[in-house]
Amino acid sequence: MQRALFGLTFFSLLLLGTRIEAGSGRVIKVLPQFLDQKGRAALSPSLYERDAYQVVLRDHPERRSGICFFVEWKTKGAIWQPLRLQVELRGIAEGGAPRQLILDEPLENTGGWFTHWANLRLEGKAYKDFGAVTAWRATLWEGNKLLSEQKSFLW
Repeated sequence: MQRALFGLTFFSLLLLGTRIEAGSGRVIKVLPQFLDQKGRAALSPSLYERDAYQVVLRDHPERRSGICFFVEWKTKGAIWQPLRLQVELRGIAEGGAPRQLILDEPLENTGGWFTHWANLRLEGKAYKDFGAVTAWRATLWEGNKLLSEQKSFLW
């Protein structure tokens, strides 16, 4: 009887000592990059070349076919609902009309210590119809719960 009481007390103390934390997530970095007619953001893997090519695409809008948002994100803890990444865009179409658009991407949570990258693209006719992107906001969601956001200066 004493052993059973001791075991029950020990098990109860163990349960009291553990804490269940909700999962958390974070948008670490957002890199918006223009895409050329072949869908490339750079001509070579060099970061310097990528930045130089982005200047060329920024200065020559006729060479662009879209924009891609490369988003670095991370989660830790228990994630119970599906994850998704959203990039909300604000822009000005031809004629000065304000525009808004949401790009949405479901994510697979593989957990672990490392960060993950996702890319959300706006290309082709949708990009041409949207016009110039003036502001953006990237958000990480677990179900209907906002985990993290990062936004541009003009948001």
